[in-house]
Amino acid sequence: MNENEIPPLHIGNLIREQLWLQRRSVAWLATQIGCKRDNVYKLLRHYYISTDTLMYISKALHHDFFADLSRYYTLYQSV
Repeated sequence: MNENEIPPLHIGNLIREQLWLQRRSVAWLATQIGCKRDNVYKLLRHYYISTDTLMYISKALHHDFFADLSRYYTLYQSV
């Protein structure tokens, strides 16, 4: 990565943090978005996930991850 590149935001870590803050389990999230718990654990390891999946997770957790991404990249553009 060169000095002008924006480092990627690890979306899995943002989701993990929100689960922790809301005291929700991975099993709970899996139920909410209609997948297996193992698949949620895989999602949490990813830097990137599909926008559809992120929308379902945002709705389940009542948290706008798209706004988080926007703030992050806006912040980097101003540096």
